[in-house]
Amino acid sequence: MVQFTRKKIDSLTLGEKMKKNREERRLGLADISKGTKIQVKYLQYLEEGEYMKLPADVYVRGFLRSYAVFMGLSEKNLIKQFEREKGIHKNIKKIVDDENKKPVNFSIFVITPKMIVVTGILIAAFGSFLYLYFQVNNFISTPRLVIIKPSDGSTINQGTTHVVGMAEKDALVTINDQPVMVNERGDFSEDVGLKDGLNIINVKARNKFNKETTQAVSVNAKFEILEEQTNQNDFQNQESNQNQQQSFITAEIYVDPNPTWLSVEVDGNLVYSGVLLPQSMQKFDAKEKISISSGKGKETFVKINGKDFGQLTSGSTPAKDIVFDANGRVLNK
Repeated sequence: MVQFTRKKIDSLTLGEKMKKNREERRLGLADISKGTKIQVKYLQYLEEGEYMKLPADVYVRGFLRSYAVFMGLSEKNLIKQFEREKGIHKNIKKIVDDENKKPVNFSIFVITPKMIVVTGILIAAFGSFLYLYFQVNNFISTPRLVIIKPSDGSTINQGTTHVVGMAEKDALVTINDQPVMVNERGDFSEDVGLKDGLNIINVKARNKFNKETTQAVSVNAKFEILEEQTNQNDFQNQESNQNQQQSFITAEIYVDPNPTWLSVEVDGNLVYSGVLLPQSMQKFDAKEKISISSGKGKETFVKINGKDFGQLTSGSTPAKDIVFDANGRVLNK
């Protein structure tokens, strides 16, 4: 009968042995460090089995030799056990690293030419749907139009008002049937001449589908107060101007029968640019000359120093830079 010899296997790790021997001798890590010149942190790494934090093996073997001499242990056994456990640590780390580096199976997400084509078709279809949705929405809906000022029913004491509003950036905006410029944000503004009393300002916005939004703003203009102030100013300035021998020009401009865009320069300075309403007269004073431009020359009428010159031009085209001098003479008509 074969007989087996039982051999007791030491189950303690190197670190556990070192800690046990140290505690049996009632020594601290600082005590061993002082006697072996090994840093406390390396002694702690050895006891805790954190071999990956230790320096190169050649240094660790030197640590273990010093430790064995100081503790009265076998240098050979300590180094042998360290090398065995270090190898085990390396193998475990390699297995873990290999598991972490194992490629993820993306076979279910493999991109094929068929998937690319189908995805492209879906994107194109969705884009077409959005385009058609917005086009239909624009077709059936009226364009945006917001009048910021003047407020409806307001009263002013001057002959013009500044119309400010917002519309769609590609909309055609008109004020009293006269086109106005709309910037890239959809904002627009224009001066509108007024007549004494109630004025109705019609603002329209039309999109490319010919859908139209209209808003009417009523403005009550009272010139009586303005005239009183003007008379007071004239009286105050009469004495200072009575000795001056300069010739002045006074122009009175009105339109009929339709609202008309008008631009006026006095002595080279632009003083008015806007839409003038029928029966609304604008008065301008200059020292040397007045230049008048109109969107409808034959519907624009001019008086110079009380003399009626009739239509600005007789043609149906817009009139540009028609100049009157101090004697009321038309220089380039």
